[in-house]
Amino acid sequence: VQLQASGGGLAQPGGSLRLSCAASGSVSSINTMGWYRRPPGKQRELVAVVTGGGSTNYADSVKGRFTISRDNAKNTVYLQMNSLKPEDTAVYYCNARRINGDPYWGQGTLVTVSS
Repeated sequence: VQLQASGGGLAQPGGSLRLSCAASGSVSSINTMGWYRRPPGKQRELVAVVTGGGSTNYADSVKGRFTISRDNAKNTVYLQMNSLKPEDTAVYYCNARRINGDPYWGQGTLVTVSS
């Protein structure tokens, strides 16, 4: 499975960005897809995940502001980020997990929230 992420960049506090991640390869084996992030000087943390059936899970810090969605026909997962805060600044990583639990990671995309 290969993951190609896009959509990072610079946003002002209160602004919005949308991340996309397209999967290719053995996509039929994918169960969950999601996003993690690594803030500066911190460890990588879960942002949001979505199952093939559409069930979602969010980190408390992004609930109500971020929305994860998945287009199974396009093998793509999206992360709509609204009401961005400076503490959302991080490298965001796309993740896919096979039914057997094997994880795959995309390249990181930098999100910077600053005025």
